[in-house]
Amino acid sequence: MKVLVLGGTGATGKQLLDQLLDRGHEVHAVVRSTTSLTDELIKNDNLSLTEASVLDLDQSKLQELVSGCDAVASCLGHNLSLRGIFGPPYRLVTEAARRVCSVVQNSKSSRPLKFVLMNTTGNRNRDLNEPVSFAQRCIVGLLRYLVPPHADNEDAAEYLRSTIGQSNDQIEWVVVRPDSLINESSVSPYSLHASPTRSAIFDAGKTSRINVANFIAALIDTDDLWQTWKGKMPVIYNSTTSSPDAPESPQS
Repeated sequence: MKVLVLGGTGATGKQLLDQLLDRGHEVHAVVRSTTSLTDELIKNDNLSLTEASVLDLDQSKLQELVSGCDAVASCLGHNLSLRGIFGPPYRLVTEAARRVCSVVQNSKSSRPLKFVLMNTTGNRNRDLNEPVSFAQRCIVGLLRYLVPPHADNEDAAEYLRSTIGQSNDQIEWVVVRPDSLINESSVSPYSLHASPTRSAIFDAGKTSRINVANFIAALIDTDDLWQTWKGKMPVIYNSTTSSPDAPESPQS
């Protein structure tokens, strides 16, 4: 399969590149800089790189990158710095999703493209009317207005949910919602859930970046797993027990 990765030099994006290449996929990544990538990764014959900010790519270049792809995975996010959180681009994740989807829809492809968006458990899936306490609603409301990246993540997921929708002939999507991200050196057991099983604010869980990457890669190349979560927003937690909703740790 041919896969385009957006945000390939982020902490999770790099893990996803490794996971996809290990599975034998042809991968193209859009990266702001190659300096954080290992020589081994850069020299991999199945990896090609475009060094640019996603939103700086013109429509023709984006069309070229998306053309022939079976899947697009967005691991885009805002840097955890004052400039990254409060400076432009304020809608990086949403605008990248919109632009990719626009290109796909204009291409009139004969088969649907898989679009996987990395998101957060702080964002609700409104299709499921997920219960949220009054206190959490208040805090999330403040985050929405005071911390631009939170609103960006919400808007990106909502764009896929309500604008692309469940019956688009050219785009199928999954929004992956990890909880507090941590670094681990190897894939460990994790559980998958249709909705959060704990409060993202008051009882946050943990999800390793390598587990997120493993799940995204498994979604892309495992049809049964894709059909299970297509059009949904699965939550992923590090775990020692299996989820009732999906097999545990679909590793390569």
